[in-house]
Amino acid sequence: MSANPAGLPPRFLRTPEAARFLSLSGRTLEKHRTYGTGPAYRKLGGRVVYALEDLQAWADRGAKTSTSDPGRGTVLPAKRQKPDLIPYAGKPRR
Repeated sequence: MSANPAGLPPRFLRTPEAARFLSLSGRTLEKHRTYGTGPAYRKLGGRVVYALEDLQAWADRGAKTSTSDPGRGTVLPAKRQKPDLIPYAGKPRR
């Protein structure tokens, strides 16, 4: 298990907490999970949890400095996408 900079183990958030962290609704985060457009998540037992670092990394993909800045990546909307647009589509996640 990797540690964060403070040396603490990673913190996991359930869907409602993760949605609040991202300023999204829980339903939007669920849709992102369904379409494969959202942050990485884990299933622990029957529970879906998100690591804080995965939420931050996903949000950082949308960082831009201006309207003409291509940025570091794209945060796709929570809807069905063409497979070539979705990161990891058709590739096994690790």
